[in-house]
Amino acid sequence: MKKPLILAAFLMVGCASDDALVVKQFTLRNQNERDPSGEPMVDHEKRRRLYGAVSMEERRARLGQYYTVIWQAQAGAKKELLFEYFQSGSGSALKSQRSELPVDKASGKGEFSVIGDNYFSNGRVLAWKISLIESGRTIASEQSYLWE
Repeated sequence: MKKPLILAAFLMVGCASDDALVVKQFTLRNQNERDPSGEPMVDHEKRRRLYGAVSMEERRARLGQYYTVIWQAQAGAKKELLFEYFQSGSGSALKSQRSELPVDKASGKGEFSVIGDNYFSNGRVLAWKISLIESGRTIASEQSYLWE
């Protein structure tokens, strides 16, 4: 009788995720809502990013790279996400974006983007690092392969 209970407990622990930071990337390369690969998930993401953009100028302004960050930290502490990156057309200039997180929440989702004129004039993101900072110290970070 105890074996099913032990097995269920083992499976629940094995499926739990304790990652404080998960980063998902998406690049919107063209204005077509349908992706040539025919992948339904890619089609959905493209439609979601282009939703509400009516004119070609509005659609062009949404082209670029998106980074969705899923984070977990302590509630009650001051938190922020820091996105640092290098673009192909801006040489060795390190760029950054910050996002303050709600103090009362222990988990959530944030988003960074390099889109529109910034994307077209400075190029695609070559290397990036996203850090979760709590009360002034980095508690988690994720980075691209090319980040040093």
